[in-house]
Amino acid sequence: MRTQFTAELIALTKDLTLMCTLAHDAVERVTDALVGADLTATYEVFALDEQLQKMYGACEARTVVLLALQAPVARDLRHVVTAIQIAGELSRIGWLASRVADQVYRSHPGHVATPPILDVLAAMGQLAARRTALAAQAVAGQVQAEEQTPAARSMETLHQQLHATLREPRTQPPTEVAIDIALLGHHLERCIDHTARIDRLIRFLDTGVPPTAQPSDDE
Repeated sequence: MRTQFTAELIALTKDLTLMCTLAHDAVERVTDALVGADLTATYEVFALDEQLQKMYGACEARTVVLLALQAPVARDLRHVVTAIQIAGELSRIGWLASRVADQVYRSHPGHVATPPILDVLAAMGQLAARRTALAAQAVAGQVQAEEQTPAARSMETLHQQLHATLREPRTQPPTEVAIDIALLGHHLERCIDHTARIDRLIRFLDTGVPPTAQPSDDE
C-alpha cells in the first residue's frame, strides 16, 4: 500500500513539473504574440492552455483517489493537498495567458497597442515568464522558493507605468481601447500573484506554516 502511494505521489509530482513547463511556455509565447502580433504564437498559447486545463483535471482526479483510498497523514497529506493547490495556480496562469492571447487574436493583424504602451506590456510579460520559470524550478526541487517581494514590486512599478502611459496625452488611446489594455496588464500582473502563491505553498510543504500565516509580499 505504501509503495503504491509513493508511486502515485511521484507521478503527481511529475505531472506538476510538466504543468509548470506548460505554464511557463504559455506566458513566454503570449509575450511573443503581444510583441509581434504573432498569430502562430497566439494559437500555441490556446493549445498550451487547453493542455494545462486537461492536466489540472487529471491531477484533481488523482488527488481525490489518493485522499479517498490511501488516507495519507501528516506530511503526506500536506504533500497531496499542496500539489492540487499548485496545479490550480498553474491552471489559472494558463487561463490568464489565454485571455491575453485572445486579445492579440482580436487585434490581428494590428498590435494590441502602440509601441510606448506595448513596451510596458512586453516587460510585464517577460517578468511573468521569468517568475513562472523560477516557480517551475522550485516545484521540481531545483531551487528553494524565493521571496516574491522584489518581483511583486517590479510588477507593481510596471503596472503603474502602464497606467501613466495610458493617461499620457501623447500616447493616450480611446477609452475603450485603454480599458482593454489595462485588462491585459491586470492579467499579466495576476500571473505574478499566482507564482507568489506557488512559492508560499512550497514553503508550506517544507515548513508546515500555512500560506496565510506567512509574511505578505509587502512586509
